[in-house]
This record gives sequence, structure tokens and C-alpha cells, in this order.
Amino acid sequence: MGLKGWIHDTNLRIARSPVGRWFRLENSGHWSNVIQKPRERKGSFFFTELRAGLATFFAMAYIISVNSTITSESGGTCVCPADSIADFCATNQEYLICVQEVKRDIVTATAAIAALSTFCMGLFANLPIALAPGMGLNAYFAYTVVGYHGNGLIPYSVALTAVFVEGWVFLGLTLLGMRQWLARAIPVSIKLATGVGIGLYLALIGLTYSAGIGLVQGATSTPIELAGCAAEHFDKETGLCISSEKMRNPTMWIGIFCGGFLTVLLMMYRVKGAIIMGILLVSIISWPRSTPVTYFPHTALGDSMFDFFKKVVTFHPITKTLVAQDWNISDHGGQFGLAFITFLYVDILDTTGTMYSMARFAGVIDERTQDFEGSAIAYMVDAISISIGSLFGSPPVTAFVESGAGISEGGKTGLTSCVTGLAFFISVFFAPIFASIPPWATGCTLVIVGTMMAKSAANINWRYFGDAVPAFLTIAIMPFTYSIAYGLIAGILSYVILNGTAWLLEKASGGRIVPPNKDESDPWSWKVPGGVLPPWVKRAAHGKKDFWRQDEEQAVHDDLGSMESSHERVAIEKAPHNAQEPTTKAL
Repeated sequence: MGLKGWIHDTNLRIARSPVGRWFRLENSGHWSNVIQKPRERKGSFFFTELRAGLATFFAMAYIISVNSTITSESGGTCVCPADSIADFCATNQEYLICVQEVKRDIVTATAAIAALSTFCMGLFANLPIALAPGMGLNAYFAYTVVGYHGNGLIPYSVALTAVFVEGWVFLGLTLLGMRQWLARAIPVSIKLATGVGIGLYLALIGLTYSAGIGLVQGATSTPIELAGCAAEHFDKETGLCISSEKMRNPTMWIGIFCGGFLTVLLMMYRVKGAIIMGILLVSIISWPRSTPVTYFPHTALGDSMFDFFKKVVTFHPITKTLVAQDWNISDHGGQFGLAFITFLYVDILDTTGTMYSMARFAGVIDERTQDFEGSAIAYMVDAISISIGSLFGSPPVTAFVESGAGISEGGKTGLTSCVTGLAFFISVFFAPIFASIPPWATGCTLVIVGTMMAKSAANINWRYFGDAVPAFLTIAIMPFTYSIAYGLIAGILSYVILNGTAWLLEKASGGRIVPPNKDESDPWSWKVPGGVLPPWVKRAAHGKKDFWRQDEEQAVHDDLGSMESSHERVAIEKAPHNAQEPTTKAL
């Protein structure tokens, strides 16, 4: 028996096992008694799912280092003993050593919550979608809510409380079906623009010193200017890069060429894991201590970082960020509410939009309701993961667009996510490696991720100003104000003002004053197909005892709704329900 024969037989044996039936692999025999048709997912095989899960992991493994770098910039639970926090803490060795400990905690926390949430998504929702602390959300958490070195709206521990509460509110919205309704009722232009704005926001972070390559910096005569100096070449009075030393920082060039251009070239040739390859290459170059680009200078901070790095394989327990919530929010009421609402709203846009796009990519969307199979369970897993992640000290968890890497490799079931989750679990024991990845190794990664997120701009309706202007304001305000929240507020308010005014004028004039090209606007309605309430609520209202179980007829409808061919749908609907089960069911 050759290798192909062994793979085929192994795929068949696993498909016939309880594992194959649970994940509905092809040849598993998962069957619909109503229409006498297999409900298994065609083209799903064990080794294909295994490869797809690893592809997803390598595509998004950068989040372990990037999230720890960004989140630790807030200072975590470390307290800087100075009035001028942002300036003093950037040079205080004792404080920076504490921040490094927080960074190591977040490395473990990121890998742990990604492993748990992704595995549960695959096991219970049977979707090839991976979860982890979200890009954009972690930046908002670190740089706006908590602030650089804690110079923001609320302390780190209070921000974690906001995230914890948000997760449970998310769970309640999911159980009542409101989360699905809100996601579908938000104007299309704002949905698309939010992803683009977050992409530009991430790119700006990747170009700065705090979590990037240091190409740009704040200025005095202009809002922003070119930088690229080494740390010792900043003007002590202004804090800005000396003009004669701009673009001479060797770590910046290492990040640009090895972490940027090389990564993009690998992606052009569709090399799986290109992003993690670029990050690892820059990191390996930066690890030797006697080089101009070392990440471990001979200082107290560098010695502490290098001592931890030498452990290589170890389990780093979470010490400073574990269950760090502060429930005394009396002194932060307004700021706490703003952070909570923004987390809630951004998560609705980010997670829901990503899940919808990935579900459509995987072919499990119901075209009638625009909902996807297992959406309620998927949302519940996401919501509970947000609250659990906050107990580890992590920003909100969300679905990752990098799941598309696994789906493009053939992943169709939750087995893909289970493999990805197991890979993240293994990475927990390599915390010293992930904690020693320098910011200039991940800066260009943020720019690349921003590039991928910006492609949604092509789908925005630029023909009608009522859609185009709110979308553009959403995109522009996010990076210009360094705040996702302000971008969302600008987009939604401008949409309401412009389109609300046009609607009032149309009604007041009896339909005579109407924008000439209103027919080109994106349709919007608060009404959504399938209703607001989720199916389980409707089943409970009708007295169904096992209301948590999906009706067979509805399950069949989900299958029919996901079929690409309308002719196939019609043929199945006409097929007799009492037909003999074909022999392929035994496979």
C-alpha cells in the first residue's frame, strides 16, 4: 500500500469513527431523515483538516508576540512612580522590568485563551474559525483605554473589568438574538469602513516606536513626521529624532527588509506561514547580544530579558495579570462606561463581520436569513472567551480573518479549529521565545495586516454620498485621532444626520425632494429575514420541551439555504421523503 492509499484508508476510518460523525466529515454517514440526504460536509477529510488547522495557526501565531507587545505598552498592573508618567516611565529601569514581566504574562495568556477559545469553537460550533485577542481591540485597550504606560482613561485593572462585563453582556445579547440582529442592521458602509479604519490604525501603530519599527513619530510643526533614529539620538529637550540621524536606525531597516519586504514576497508566492517566518527571522537576527540590532542590551533591563530568554522551553505562570480586575469603578464611572460601550460595539462589528465572512468562505451561510450554521453557539463561545480572557489579563477575544488561510487549505469543519487550538496550547510552553520577539520584528506585520483589512474599501458604495461620506469619516478618523471609538462615532453620527435629513425632507415634501441618485444607495432596514428572536426562543415559546435541539425541518432548510445551485435545491425539495437510504450512508 502506497502513501496515498494509507492516507485514504486513514481518512475513511476516522470519518466512520465518532470523531468523524461529530465533525460531519465526508463519508461519516451524518444523515437527514427528512430528505434522505447526507448532511456531512463534502470535501472534508481528516488530513485536509489537519493541514488546514496548522495553516491557520502559522498564519495567526504572530498574535502571541504582537498582542503581548501592544498590551504590555499599557504598563499592565505596574505602577510608575512619577507625575509625568509617559516620559519618566520610558526610562525607569525598575518599572520597565515590571513591564517585561507583564509582557511574559500576556504571552502565556494570549496562547492559553487562543487555545481554549479556538478549540471550543471547533468542538461545539463545528466551524473552522480561530479566536484570539483581537488586533485593533488590543490597540484600543492599550493606547486609548489604559493609555501608554497607564496614561489613559482608566487603570488596567478597571479596563479588564469592563472587558469581563462586556463578555457576559455579549452572552445575553446572543441568547436573545439581539447580537445577530444588531450586526445585520448596521449599515453596510459602516461595517466595511470599520475594518478599513482599523487596518490604517494598525499600520500607524506598526510604523511608530511604541510597537513598531519607529519610522514615524509625533512632531511640533506638523502632526507627524519621519523618524528612524536610534534611542540615543533623540533630542533631550523636544524628545524628537535629530534630523541628521533620521532613517539611520539599523533595527528599523532590519524590520523593513526582513520583516516587511521578505514577508510580502513569501506571501506573493503563497508560502504558508510567511508572516511568522518574517517575525522569526528578524527576531533571530536581534537575539545575539553583541550586535547593533540586539534586543538584549547590556543594561539591567536587557539582562533581565536575556535571563528569561535563556530558559527557551518553560511554562511561565501568569503572576501579575491573573484575576487583576478592580470592581471599584466609582471613581471612573463615565470613562468605564465609554470603554465598555466601545468594546461592546467594536466587538459586534469586528467579531460578527469576521465570522460572517469566514462562514461564507466556508460555504455554511443561509442565503435567506444571512445567518450561518451554528451561529448562536459560535457567538456564545466567543462571548464566554472574552470574559475568561479578561481573567488572564487579556484584551477582548475575537474571530480572526487569518482563519481564511485554513479554509483556503480545505478546512470545512471544526476539526480545523481543534488542530489550531492544540497548536496554541503547545506554544504556551515556549513563552521565553515569544516574549523575546522585538517590536521591530512585528511592526511590519501590523502594516501587512492593515493591508489585508483595507481591501474591504473596494466594496464600499462610493457612488452615493449618504454612504460614502460616513464610510470615509469612519476610515479617516480612526488613525487621525488614534482612536477606534472616535471613528465609529463619526461614521454613525454622520450617517444618521445625512440620511435622516434626506428622509425627513422626502417625507415633508411628499416625495418631491429626493437625492437624484438615491436609487444607488445601500438599502437599510431594521427588519431582518428570519426575525429578531433566535430559533430556540421560538421553539420554547411554542412549548417544545427540548427547545435547545434544532428542528429537523430547520436543519434541512439550513442545508438547502447553503446550496450554491438553485436547481439542486429544487430537485431535493421534490424528492420523496420516504426514499430508500442509499448505500453510501454506510461510508
